Amino acid sequence: ELALKSLGNEGLFLFSSLDTNKDLYLSPEEFKPIAEKLTGVAPVSESEEEETLDPDGETLSVVAKFQPLVMETMTKSKDGFLGISHVALSGLRNWTAPAVPMSVLLAREFKAFLPPKNNLELGDPWWIIPSELNIFTGYLSNNRFYPPPPKGKEVIIHKLLSMFHPRPFVRTRFAPQGAVACIQASSSFYYTIAFRIHAEFQLNEPPNFPFWFSPGQFTGYIVLSKDSSHVRDFRLFVPNNRSLNVDMEWLYGASESSNMEVDIGYLPQMELECTGPSVPTVIHDENGNVLDSRDPSGEPIQFVFEEITWQQEMPWQEAAHRLEVAMYPFKKISYLPFKEAFERAQAEKKLVHSILLWGSGRTLRETVLESSPILALLNESFISSWSLVKELEELQNNRDNEFYSKLAKLHLEKYNFPVEMIICLPNGTVIHHINANYFLDITSMKPEDAERSIFSFSTNFEDPSTATYLQFLKEGLQRAKPYLQP
Repeated sequence: ELALKSLGNEGLFLFSSLDTNKDLYLSPEEFKPIAEKLTGVAPVSESEEEETLDPDGETLSVVAKFQPLVMETMTKSKDGFLGISHVALSGLRNWTAPAVPMSVLLAREFKAFLPPKNNLELGDPWWIIPSELNIFTGYLSNNRFYPPPPKGKEVIIHKLLSMFHPRPFVRTRFAPQGAVACIQASSSFYYTIAFRIHAEFQLNEPPNFPFWFSPGQFTGYIVLSKDSSHVRDFRLFVPNNRSLNVDMEWLYGASESSNMEVDIGYLPQMELECTGPSVPTVIHDENGNVLDSRDPSGEPIQFVFEEITWQQEMPWQEAAHRLEVAMYPFKKISYLPFKEAFERAQAEKKLVHSILLWGSGRTLRETVLESSPILALLNESFISSWSLVKELEELQNNRDNEFYSKLAKLHLEKYNFPVEMIICLPNGTVIHHINANYFLDITSMKPEDAERSIFSFSTNFEDPSTATYLQFLKEGLQRAKPYLQP
């Protein structure tokens, strides 16, 4: 109360965003973002001092390519952003180009992407940045403007993402958090490492309220020597193959419990790639003498790199799938694109288990869909699909294929915000469905209240959400029996 009286709502909001341990005291570490903002000087973090990098080592030139979010793809654009202040979206509207179009990095900085010392098989995932979220920690605060100083392996990822925007958060507020990688190819001296990073950006600064910009994922690959002295190739990007690929959330008040607005949109391009292999900064002859980096005519010396012969390799799609399953255990079973799911269901004479959603379906994927009994039943008896409402609306309006247009229409007729779980026949007939909000409501009820709902808890499983979802699936199978008889 005293802090509120002294600072007012807006001042307390800013103070709280810096006071990370909530002790109503700003330590030098907590005050650091403001100091850096006012002085324009960022001290070297401890993590960068941990290992002294050879300044004469090879350097890699990396360029950033960025096309801003297409504002018309946001749901709020349909009513002209009615009721949304221009200030709330200012950070988003003003972000039209990468913060750092080109950067020169030491090849050794990419050592963080190398696998751990124990011998990993091709495609075995490991965590570059392990998640720090769990059932006890909950989610991280929305009420923050400035990222914490990166440590250890976070440093290079923070540095790379800072090329897009000055305030990247290497650790997301929500699970799945972190960065995961696997060996996609291996030779005597080189690896190709595939990686997937979950990170987000804070687009606003005080006195505005926080605006969180969360791409679905950053993925990519790096080809580097096993001693990290040479990088042959590097690419990092946000996939743009779906109609929506970014979640956005922004606050409307000066506290953690303030109203939050959410939306989704499409980002055409967010990409980093190297201009070529890393090259020595200093060139020595066979006697150790330093050579001029230009030939007698004044042209830069051209480097010739040996061809890499891969002894083991796997397709990019397979490596990307391994990383996706590491991030999302529920994807141990395949969630197929809408059309492909129905084709497979018809061929295998199985039901379609379809998740239709507006945004990310965060709560659903983190809980019930990951449980072993659900995974087992889905794998045995269903073909699963995961679709965005926007995608099915486009499919419904596409009259080139009446069959799939009709399937999309049948799904959308049953849809209610934010997520609808649907069980249907291979011909698209919906035989059972449940809304995620209703599902979460009944699984948080007391057992005696739940008995009066349309679903009841099984005594075989202690977790009510698993029990309820199992019953939902089994009821779908029961209802489908007359239709699936041979």
